Parts: sequence; C-alpha cells; structure tokens
Amino acid sequence: MSKASEATGMDISFVIPVFNEEDNLEPLMAEIAKTMQGVGRSYEVLFVNDKSTDTSLDVLRKLTETYPGIRILNHRINSGESAAQATGFEQARGELIITMDADQQNNPADIPDMLAAMKDDIDAVCGVRRKREDTRIKKISSKLANGFRNSITGDKISDAGCTYRVLRRSALHDVLVFNGMHRFLPTMLRLQGYRVIEVPVTERPRTRGESKYGLNNRVWRGIADCFAMRWYRRRCLNGRRYAATDDKY
Repeated sequence: MSKASEATGMDISFVIPVFNEEDNLEPLMAEIAKTMQGVGRSYEVLFVNDKSTDTSLDVLRKLTETYPGIRILNHRINSGESAAQATGFEQARGELIITMDADQQNNPADIPDMLAAMKDDIDAVCGVRRKREDTRIKKISSKLANGFRNSITGDKISDAGCTYRVLRRSALHDVLVFNGMHRFLPTMLRLQGYRVIEVPVTERPRTRGESKYGLNNRVWRGIADCFAMRWYRRRCLNGRRYAATDDKY
C-alpha cells in the first residue's frame, strides 16, 4: 500500500484521522510529544484532515509551528475513517505505524507498552479497551458486532472497534482498502499470514466534540462487511508467504 521510501530512517509514523476535532487536537499533540520524548525514537505525526467543517485545519496549521514533526494531509471530500487511514498508510515513512483517534479517548501513555509488545515476530499490536466509557447502545452494538464478525470471519478479535494499534508498515502493502477497512484490518492481516496480538489499553471518556458513530454505521454496516470478509477469507493471497525476494548470486 505505502509508496514511501523504505530507507527513511524514521522509526514511527502516527496516523490520526481528523474530522471536526478542533478542541482535541492541541491537547492530544501535547500528550503525544510528552510520551514520545520518553520513548526516545524518531517519529512523525500525520494528521489526515477528512474535510473538517470546523477550525480543525487552522488548529493543525498552528500546531506545526510548535511541533515540526507534524504533517497535514487534506482530503478533498469527506471520505471516512478507513479512507483517512489508507491515506496515512500511503504517506507514512516510519517502520512502525501507530493509528489512533483524534478525540483523546486513546491515551498516549499506553504507547510505551504497545511498542514493547511489538517483538520482532509480531506484525500488529491491537488495543483492547479495558473499561468502556461508551453509552449503553454503543456497548451493545459493539458486543453484537464483535460476536457476529468473529462467527462469520472465523477470527477472534476482542475489540474490533478499537483502532488504537501499532502496525508494521511492511505488512500493509497488500491490505484491501474499502469503507470499513479500519474495523477489519487485524483480520485481514491474519488472513495474509501476519501475526497479530492484542493488549489492554485505556479508554477515556470523550470530553470535547461529538462522536461520529451511531447505531447505523456501527452495527448494520459492520454486519454487511462481515460477509465481504467471509469471501475474502476464501480468496485472499497469503502476503507473507508469497512475498518475492531479490535473486542474489
């Protein structure tokens, strides 16, 4: 998927979709910078502005004056979280990619533990929220969607709705991009032969802005996508096994 140079010297790329999160961006970036200072690895932060209609873009441009590692990628039309992630994957330069939401519900303090779990034989570390702060409807819809998707896909993902992940960029070249990809990314990676593990992460309540997800785009769309994943399970190629290597004499 990514066309970025393999020899960038960059350790980590954050990929953060943004849609109308003007009040969350500055405190989120401050937390990321503080955490990464302790991690001590080179990084960039790709904010993918998904055609926000508030002042998110202005806030991001202002933040670049303080944080030179920020890159802003702008969508011409509002395309959704999966498209925003795909854009970030395409442009990321880091060997590892950290995906997280812009609403501050993902806690950057979890990053060191997630990176520690990314051993040499691991291709993706996926967060599982310890304590859900969602509404009752969201909790029920997530439980139903997770159970149904696992029964259809044959996979066992504890929290498909959590997009707080550390991914090896080299594993993303053959990922199928579609509207809903972000929910099924761990399953697709496993089907392609990559090793995916889950670790507990903190779930914080949203204190600013509004959620972009409701019943219709959490349950019904996810159920429809499960049947596409069942087809994909039968037809996908194992990316890890068929990857070509240079012929060296």
